[in-house]
Amino acid sequence: MDPWSHRLANALVGNDASAATLESTLLGPEIEFDDERLVALTGAEFDLSVDGRRRSMNTTFTVSAGSRLRIGARSSGARAYLAIAGGVAVQKVLGSRSTHLVSRLGGLSGRPLIAGDAVPLGPVGEAPIPTSLVTTARLPTPGQETRIRVLAGPHEERFTADAIGLLQSAAYQVSNDSDRMGFRLVGPPLPHKGAADIISDATPLGVLQVPGSGQPVLLMADRQTTGGYPNLATVISADIGLAGQLAPGDRIRFDVCTAHDALSALIKLEQLLLPLERNAAS
Repeated sequence: MDPWSHRLANALVGNDASAATLESTLLGPEIEFDDERLVALTGAEFDLSVDGRRRSMNTTFTVSAGSRLRIGARSSGARAYLAIAGGVAVQKVLGSRSTHLVSRLGGLSGRPLIAGDAVPLGPVGEAPIPTSLVTTARLPTPGQETRIRVLAGPHEERFTADAIGLLQSAAYQVSNDSDRMGFRLVGPPLPHKGAADIISDATPLGVLQVPGSGQPVLLMADRQTTGGYPNLATVISADIGLAGQLAPGDRIRFDVCTAHDALSALIKLEQLLLPLERNAAS
């Protein structure tokens, strides 16, 4: 849901960017380690401790064999990413180690982790990684009213001329009826020019799909591959991680930007992460 925090966590412990991390949503687990590992937690702000001693997020530290790491109370954002040196070594399904809950594929039997699960870890690389690496890279988390940048389209012509203006006119609230597939938003209705139904078309990550009600749905990581409603706008790649940190009840405002602005924001993020990833690979 937040690919930037996922990459940052992996870089901190020396993993490849594609290594599997553990994603915690709203609530965090308590994890006991069978062997000594380097770990890092990024993303949403959670209280973090090892054997009762407080630890900092966005920092690499060692967890000893037999120690318990606890992700406690959440203060901002929705999802945290725990990277462990060697990565989570579940079997790949369709080229991925992620868990798809709706189809029950991947991970451990396609389900969330539960008490008593033993999570396999991969071998630790030979390159030494600092045991107390602290990053200055700080990725944003949602505030009281989060601003998300979007590009108009791909179906802007299927909406009335004022739809883009209405999208930016007031805040939308993430409803309780939201999950990894998509966030149902409550705010100004977005009027279609004609019928709401279209021939099924591709649904990119971060697209704002608008059904007949006019209330947009922000499609996220576990979205369907195609959909039969038009898409008014699409969240830019640089802001996908911020969108992935939204929780039910959060308020967001959409700002339509240019393709140049979207690329500039993406380059700025990559400039934060690439040096860390190069260091992890060297």
